[in-house]
Amino acid sequence: MSNVAPRDCVSRVLFSQDAIHARVEELGRTIAKDYGSGNVGRDEHKRPIILICVLRGAFMLLADLARQIPIQIQYDFICVSSYGNGTSPGAVRFVKDLDLPIRGRDVIIVEDIVDTGHTLDYLLRVFSARQPASIRVCALIDKPARRAVSVNVDYAGFTLESDEFVIGYGMDYAELYRNLPYIGVLDPTAVQ
Repeated sequence: MSNVAPRDCVSRVLFSQDAIHARVEELGRTIAKDYGSGNVGRDEHKRPIILICVLRGAFMLLADLARQIPIQIQYDFICVSSYGNGTSPGAVRFVKDLDLPIRGRDVIIVEDIVDTGHTLDYLLRVFSARQPASIRVCALIDKPARRAVSVNVDYAGFTLESDEFVIGYGMDYAELYRNLPYIGVLDPTAVQ
């Protein structure tokens, strides 16, 4: 597998680099409009929103999104891991927790992809217990067909109805292919 070029593991491109860039620009403008106008933000002190990046997959989205939000923001990073018995969803645990306090703050969780919803459900419960002023979700890919737990994605880049394994733009297969500038469908024959 190590001698295979990343693009050779893609059976087809779903979202091009240009399409991703255009959509992230739109998301940034929408977030700025929502929070800049005071329609969404609930922080009584009017502090900047905090974008919480779920590592590792969402780091590219956070970097591009942050540059497209023309209002003051802060950001922080978390890393979570799930472990299970291989047949059922694993329990989620923090590998790296937040450095910034979120009590009374407006928070947006930034995810690469939301499919089953287990991780996002866990994060929403944990962060809600910390009493933020508001909490919303931004995901580049929303995959509602795979949803096992009901969670809402407030800002979705793209909706993917099919159940295909996607890689690129931060999303991986065995910690590889995150560096692709587009999102493609993994060709399973290329990684065997």
